[in-house]
Amino acid sequence: MTKWVYSFGAGTAEGASSMRDLLGGKGANLAEMCTLDLPVPPGFTITTEVCTAYYENGRALPDGLEEEVEAALDAVEAAVEAKFGDTTNPLLVSVRSGARASMPGMMDTVLNLGLNDETAAALAKRSGDERFAYDSYRRFIQMYCDVVLGLDHEIFEEILEDYKHEQGYILDTDLDADDWKELIARYKLRIAEELGAPFPEGPRDQLWGAISAVFGSWQNNRAITYRRLNSIPDDWGTAVNVQAMVFGNMGDSSATGVAFTRDPSTGANSFYGEFLVNAQGEDVVAGIRTPQNITEAARIAAGSDAPSMEQLMPEVYGELAGVADRLEQHYRDMQDIEFTIQEGRLWMLQTRSGKRTTKAALKIAVELANEGVVS
Repeated sequence: MTKWVYSFGAGTAEGASSMRDLLGGKGANLAEMCTLDLPVPPGFTITTEVCTAYYENGRALPDGLEEEVEAALDAVEAAVEAKFGDTTNPLLVSVRSGARASMPGMMDTVLNLGLNDETAAALAKRSGDERFAYDSYRRFIQMYCDVVLGLDHEIFEEILEDYKHEQGYILDTDLDADDWKELIARYKLRIAEELGAPFPEGPRDQLWGAISAVFGSWQNNRAITYRRLNSIPDDWGTAVNVQAMVFGNMGDSSATGVAFTRDPSTGANSFYGEFLVNAQGEDVVAGIRTPQNITEAARIAAGSDAPSMEQLMPEVYGELAGVADRLEQHYRDMQDIEFTIQEGRLWMLQTRSGKRTTKAALKIAVELANEGVVS
């Protein structure tokens, strides 16, 4: 019987980095980081073979997948001591694509999945932070509508900008919990007008909608063009990674960012990257806010007045720098990593070999050889 789902978390994993053809690059490396006992939110990977079956079956998911997903979800619930869809202590998840070849930005991601009116209220109560809960809820609605329901994200950006103008706000961070509640109501009204149906409230309906959408994104125009330009075969397919959410938008002790273990432009052996305080991953790449430098040296070189992560969160910075060194030594190559800090606790969301300039590639190869990392 074909195994469709591979679990990871709490220092163990059913997969490994050698299984990238089956688990995709992201899933294989999440499993590997777990076996290295690095802090990775628990989750599971639905294999690339499901993607193949999905298209062979006329965009229908294969028999037996639902049972395996439910079992894997049970394991995540046990690991984080929360229940998916629970109205007291809800588990929220992210759903991300992960092909065997890196295809950054080509396919789709949904964060904060599992939120509805009841679970958002429960999240607000448990966290003690209504603003965080309803900010997360509106982000979920925007992403889910874009990725799964096919509504242009500009619809929601327009509603948000109009509301900010009405209230005299400049930044998203100016909005409080009541503002986000009002925007959520406006979002839902517009969704019903556009689709002739309400926004889906059932967490399991949301989950299966997102899983199908990620497999569907393998054949979106962006992904098809990227594969053609980079000679990636169409039949490789993508995996889907479902993980317990960790939140970079839980206040000033939380953050999210991306980093390289060496400078990808010059190849210099210096930790390099950007982060945002009180933000989620899409904020770093969306250009809504200006990211801050991770290292103090980079901040000084950039002439930035915004504090570096090294200055603002020295203990977490030290842990992150140590993880980065360990990953480079383990993979024997410069790594591109993604991370979230939730209330002062570091979580690793991805590692992969980093893209670099030709000049940087030569310098990195020579220095790794001189350091004895490669021969």
